[in-house]
This record gives sequence, structure tokens and C-alpha cells, in this order.
Amino acid sequence: MDVHNAFLHGDLDEEVYMKLPPGFRHSHPGKSYEDYSLFSYTRNNIELRVLIYVDDLIICGNDGYMLQKFKDYLSRCFSMKLGQVKLKYALDIVADTGDLDSRPVHTPLEQNHHLATDDGPLLSNPKSYRPPHEAHMEAAIHVVRYLSGLPGHGILLKSSSDLSIEVYCDSDWSSCPLTHRSLSAYVVLLGGSPVSWKTKKQKTVSHSSAEAEYRSMYVALKEIKWLRKLLKELGIVHAAPACLFCDSKTAIYIATNLVFYERTKHIGHDCHAVRDAVREGVIVMQHVRTTEQLANIFTKALGRD
Repeated sequence: MDVHNAFLHGDLDEEVYMKLPPGFRHSHPGKSYEDYSLFSYTRNNIELRVLIYVDDLIICGNDGYMLQKFKDYLSRCFSMKLGQVKLKYALDIVADTGDLDSRPVHTPLEQNHHLATDDGPLLSNPKSYRPPHEAHMEAAIHVVRYLSGLPGHGILLKSSSDLSIEVYCDSDWSSCPLTHRSLSAYVVLLGGSPVSWKTKKQKTVSHSSAEAEYRSMYVALKEIKWLRKLLKELGIVHAAPACLFCDSKTAIYIATNLVFYERTKHIGHDCHAVRDAVREGVIVMQHVRTTEQLANIFTKALGRD
């Protein structure tokens, strides 16, 4: 559902101060404290979930009658636009660039590119794309051509899955040519389906590839902990540890060995967090070959194979 006007009372011409009612912060039964945009209703085996982003709402549940009753109620309270969740964002991007008829490519980015240090010709019209070099615009169009060849691709969320958590984490050591910082990346699978993924440049320079891999473990661990708490609020409790896959045997050895090495003292906080999670049964480490590392695509441009 979509609210036609998120600001129902127009512009504010004066300052307005608000505070929560007494007891709301600690006793509100429907609010998710792991995601403050998620609201839940549970009564007599009826489950409703409402996820809010500004003026957009996604509503789901296990009872069709109650879902319709709730939507009718919202429509009486606000001017709402009803619809179905659909994923046509990629095609909209392709249409906006006028590249619907262009020849598709098989990868989103060329391997071994040097976009960060490109000093080639500037765009004749820099308003069309913020980085002003022709190479950057060509790379952007390349992504669009990749999307145009995959209009039917999507993510399947299986209703028959066991909702186990598997996470692949990876890093690309010293990949930034400007800062020499590494990239951390992870992808979270819930019941075999990807539900969360991220790539982020590390805050500090890692002294080795093992250290960079270890930092990516820590980033993935924080996501695992948050996801477990969110699922618990939704009534899904994971007694078994999440499986964290990594292609660095050295990083796995550091995570599972309680001896604190001299070479890892400058990453002590991250080290202890991952080791504690292993010892407490939150995660279990698993080695995976680089060719089977799902998170690899989030750290570097890969070839078609």
C-alpha cells in the first residue's frame, strides 16, 4: 500500500514538540525492537506483519480475511493506493536510459577495470552522469545492458525451506588503489534463499589477506546476530549455529583458535567477537573453495565462467 500524501496536514508553520506516551518505550506489544519499521499482530493463531518505509507499506499475514479487513481499515483512515509487490525496478532503469534494444552482455562489469584511477576524456555533457569521465559512463551503460538481458531473473523464497542460516563472507585485500583498503562482503541465505547482502570498504588498512578476511567475518557476524534476534521476534528460534563459509583457512584457524597471536593484536576486538561467537555456538566456521564462494561476486568483477 502507498499513502497518497505522507504529510497529511501540510506544511508546519510552527515548532511542534512530541513525546511518547508513558510506558510506550518498554511495553508496546506490536513493535519490533530489532527493526523499528516492523509492526506485528498476533492473536488466536492470526499473524499480521506491517513493514513501513516513509509512505510505503508492505503487509503480509496468514489470514486472507484479516489482511483485507486491515487494508480496508487503513483505506478509511488515509488516502491509500493498493497494489501488489512487484519487482520491475531493473526494467524501469533500462527504459529510462533508452537501452531496451541494446545487445545484452553476460557480466555486470568488465574484469580488471581501472575506473578508480581513470584519467581519460571527460564527458561532453557531465549532467548525464555524475562522474565526468567517459569510462565511468560506459561502465554504467554496461550494467544496464547486463540488466536488459535478465528481465525474468529474481530471488525465489521457498515456503518449504527449513529456515536455516548460511552466510558466505569474503574480502578483496588492498583492492582500493587510492586508499589501499580492503573490501568486506557477505551474503546471507535463509533456507537456501538470499535475504541480505552487503559490500563495504574496510575502515582501516589490513596488513594481510588473512586479516582482511577476518574483518569480513566480523562484519558478517554482526548481520547474523541481528538476523537471529529479528527472527526470534517473528517466532523463529534458531537453536543450531549459523554456518559461516570462508575461503581463507588462515582466517578460520584464527577464529577457532583461542591462542591470541602477536600478529593479530591490532584486531583484538574483532578477534574476540568472532571467537566468542564460535565458542558460544552462534556460528560454526566452514571452509569453502574460492570457486564456490558466493560472496566473491560482491568483492570484484568476475568473468562469465
